[in-house]
Parts: sequence; C-alpha cells; structure tokens
Amino acid sequence: MIPFVLNLLARAYGFAGAPNVDVVAANPLPAPQATLISALAVGVIGGSLEWRMLSIGALVGVGLILLDTLMGAMKRLRLPPLAVGIGIYLPMSATFVVIVGAVLSHWYDRRTRTMPNPERAQRLGTLVASGLIVGESIWGVIVAGLIVLLAKDAPIALVPADFALAPWLGVAGFIGAVVWLYGWMLRRSAVARSSASRQV
Repeated sequence: MIPFVLNLLARAYGFAGAPNVDVVAANPLPAPQATLISALAVGVIGGSLEWRMLSIGALVGVGLILLDTLMGAMKRLRLPPLAVGIGIYLPMSATFVVIVGAVLSHWYDRRTRTMPNPERAQRLGTLVASGLIVGESIWGVIVAGLIVLLAKDAPIALVPADFALAPWLGVAGFIGAVVWLYGWMLRRSAVARSSASRQV
C-alpha cells in the first residue's frame, strides 16, 4: 500500500525537493525526513558531505544529552534530545500543531485527574486523538485521489480560491471542533463517573 499511496500523493501534490510525477504543484508536500536522508546519501556518495555541520550537530547532541542527564539528576524538567532534534529539522507547520496538542493534552489530563477513573478518561482522549490523526491521513489520501481522478486542484472546493474569509473560517471551524470534542470527552467521563458512583 505504501508505494501506491506515495505515488498518488506525488501525482496530486508533488514533494518538495523531488521531481514531481505528472504535475508541478504550487505547494508541494514537505518531506523533511526524506530530504535529510537524501542529502546524507548524496553527500556520502559524492564526497561533498558537510562535515562541519555534522560536527556542530554532534556537539549540540552531546551537549543536550549531558544537559538532560544533569536536569534529570536534579529532578528538574527534562530536555529530551530527540524532541529538540525533531524540532530543528521538522518544519514549523508540523511542530506547531504538536505543541498545541501537547498543551491541550496537559490541560485535559489535569481536568480528569480528580475523576474517580482518570485512566479511562485519558484512554478516551488518546483514542479520540488517534482517530483524528488517522482520519486526517485517510481524508488526505481520498482528496489526493480525487485530484488525480478529476484533474482539478480543489475538487471539493466550496468557495473560490480568492475567498478572503476562508482561512479564518478554517481556524474557527478547527477551534470549534476541538472545543466540542474536549467537551464531549469530559461529559462522557462525567457520565462514567456518575454510573460508577451509582453502582457503588
């Protein structure tokens, strides 16, 4: 399935830094991991590897590991080197949503900590978050298939491309969906709490 999906995405959008298949997209999909591995492979084979940059990265990595170990020994907030490394090479469009999700997850965990069964509420939150990730991925593949099949950049567009309110309506819809989902999860956890108390 992976080669089929990657070929479909390449034909619909293209990948940044790679030759596109049958189409040159205005906004190709970022592929930071593939670009990183490709740059390393080309550098090793062609003998043009940036050893100075690799040395700087290695020194930063060793420094982060030592700092994380020291902060762990002092029982302070940890600084995971892997998270810092991912934040360095991933684009802001990917990491910003992760940060928003982490803040919301922290808030949700604190809200559910006082419930009689916080593990159930946290499992519900994990299931909903996983469903959002998988649903977005599946929907992205479906839209890519429609782009290739219908040969249109926006096959399910509801408004023209120059509609000024589109970004703001998208942000408002996203915030509304998040508020509704978290409210639904808290209500479900409260119903489970009242059912458990009645059984006791």
